[in-house]
Amino acid sequence: MNNTRPNHTHSIEVRKLCRQVADSSGTLDILDDVSFTVEAGEAVAITGSSGSGKSTLLGLMAGLDVPTSGEVVLLGQPMFALDEEARAAFRARHVGFVFQSFQLLPNLTALENVMLPLELAGRAARGEACAALERVGMQARLHHYPKTLSGGEQQRVSLARAFVMQPRLLFVDEPTGSLDERNGALVIDLMFSLLDEGDATLVLVTHDPALAARCQRILPLHGGRLVEPEPQA
Repeated sequence: MNNTRPNHTHSIEVRKLCRQVADSSGTLDILDDVSFTVEAGEAVAITGSSGSGKSTLLGLMAGLDVPTSGEVVLLGQPMFALDEEARAAFRARHVGFVFQSFQLLPNLTALENVMLPLELAGRAARGEACAALERVGMQARLHHYPKTLSGGEQQRVSLARAFVMQPRLLFVDEPTGSLDERNGALVIDLMFSLLDEGDATLVLVTHDPALAARCQRILPLHGGRLVEPEPQA
């Protein structure tokens, strides 16, 4: 097989990805020669301690940052062949995000936060957003602002926002890191139930072994490198 051509059985291909930053002592390797693939519909957990490079890797995979070297191919599209505007357009069409810190816009209600990606895509938003919030049990809180919602409620709104566009790729960064144990468990159960309803490919960053075990495969990072090599297809 010619590995320079997109393999459309893979939702995600990460090829020799490196990210370096300059510090007072010289150059620091945040990620070092990371390569793996994720199949369509697969759920993969990237694990590792704080500072291992997990969130940096997730941001590069989503095209939110540019690597020092290497490539990320999403759904057959090399991400760094696109400029920043084109990467943003690609994400809007194909990618959903769930963040540890929720990333809800404080001046918008729960409903308006979920409506926003639909409106940006030129779709009739209110009905779909209401349905998405009902699916996560937030139908009674549509018109509440983020500051009036608990952490668990905010994360449920962020789940609704991530799933409302029916993304083909879902990137999730420490989704329970800001939640207590009970709310964290509820959010995780909800997220996997939403995944079961669709066909999204999931990449989840976590330091929680129990959460990682819910995924089909675990990729451990240590010091910016994968601890275990990717199995050969």
